[in-house]
Amino acid sequence: MESADVVAAIVASLKVAPIQHRKAKDILRAARLVLLPEDNAHVASDLKKIKEGKKLSPILMVRGDLARGIPAMVADGYHRVCASYYTDENTDIPLKLADAPR
Repeated sequence: MESADVVAAIVASLKVAPIQHRKAKDILRAARLVLLPEDNAHVASDLKKIKEGKKLSPILMVRGDLARGIPAMVADGYHRVCASYYTDENTDIPLKLADAPR
């Protein structure tokens, strides 16, 4: 499968995926991502939105493969995950989750 086909399949899957909720700490762990600093411009912007009571868009993720050592991928929303983590690492974050095509 060509990379353009893979991207198209993931996008199509994300469009129809139901909203789920996962904790900020679990998203970072599953994707093997480090926590960005609070003074990162995008994280700071999202922290401001949270403090103002604004809702953030759902995170878009692609499921990893634990057996093959492939981490989950945050396709969109890494900064929102980090901002939510700073607010409370146990924050339930809305996300859409897609499987990568085989």
